[in-house]
Amino acid sequence: QVQLVESGGGLVQPGGSLRLSCAASGSSFSISRMGWYRQAPGKQRDVVARITSGGTTNYADSVKGRFTISRDNAKNTVYLKMNSLKPEDTAVYYCNTVPSGWGWGQGTQVTVSS
Repeated sequence: QVQLVESGGGLVQPGGSLRLSCAASGSSFSISRMGWYRQAPGKQRDVVARITSGGTTNYADSVKGRFTISRDNAKNTVYLKMNSLKPEDTAVYYCNTVPSGWGWGQGTQVTVSS
């Protein structure tokens, strides 16, 4: 059973930056397409960034140009660097395979507010 542990969230002012990390247990991480998802209160969970095992990335239009997904297969970790944060980025952020196939971690809360 793969376990996912997200970290790095917090409270940040509009225009600020955060870097999220997601550590995965299990030997299949390096061959898996990974993604960062987010869920705002009352809304569905959506994927905002994807990265293939080879490093090809894809972003939702709402975050394109502001967020960067990366991965370190040696550390079984995927990252999300978030710049120019907006209040509408406020959500709980999760990582998982794309499509989601592993159990969800606890997520990490990101709050963008002045």
